[in-house]
Amino acid sequence: MASPRRKFSASFKAKVALAAMKKEGTPSELACRFGIHATQVAQWQVQLEKSAPAVFSDERKRAEPDPTQREAELLAALQKAEAELDWLKKKAVS
Repeated sequence: MASPRRKFSASFKAKVALAAMKKEGTPSELACRFGIHATQVAQWQVQLEKSAPAVFSDERKRAEPDPTQREAELLAALQKAEAELDWLKKKAVS
């Protein structure tokens, strides 16, 4: 019977990836030290390299919609729902 799949925390992955980035050893040495496969070390290192710039960018702030725009969208949806409700009330009475 196969053993259950192990799940690693984000902090553990970051620690391993940072160790790989600092060249504290070869991927094989790091894999032995942390008890994982060498390929996993390399994958986490690449993932860290790709996502590290996003940590220091303002993209997260820009991704949030403008509150006034969101309010306008919600108001339009509310008006549409009210119009449909009025139409259904007229049809139900007929």
